[in-house]
Amino acid sequence: MDAEELVRPVVEAAGLELVDVTFRRESGRRILKITVDRPGGVDLDTISETSERVSRRLDLEGFAPGPYALEVTSPGIERPLRRPDDFRRRVGDRVKVKTTEPLEGSKVHEGELVSAGGEAIVIAAAGGELRVPYDAIISARTVADWDAELKRSST
Repeated sequence: MDAEELVRPVVEAAGLELVDVTFRRESGRRILKITVDRPGGVDLDTISETSERVSRRLDLEGFAPGPYALEVTSPGIERPLRRPDDFRRRVGDRVKVKTTEPLEGSKVHEGELVSAGGEAIVIAAAGGELRVPYDAIISARTVADWDAELKRSST
């Protein structure tokens, strides 16, 4: 079993969404990064509890790719969007999308996510609505309204 198959039931049993699982090298170390979320976000206690549960599950199942560090985190305010379901949940939000080839003269597009269908998304950008097929997307994320976030955190 791969890491995602092992941790998904633990994360979902805690009432969380498994956003992403990556295994990478960073500064000479191998890091297994588990990104989790839920409506309203996750706090540090939830991250800590999830990390303990995931670690126990990996140990019990004999997950042993060699020495690695486990990192459990939230996606943050500017959340990455990878799967069609991620996009569907963010319709109405401001997004930034990078494409493999230029669309209407640019590889970077920012605007409100108008829709997310089975094959493509539609962004309301400065020049009008732009249809972007999923297979043309290199990366995408939500874009925070930092003024609103700062006002919210200061009240």
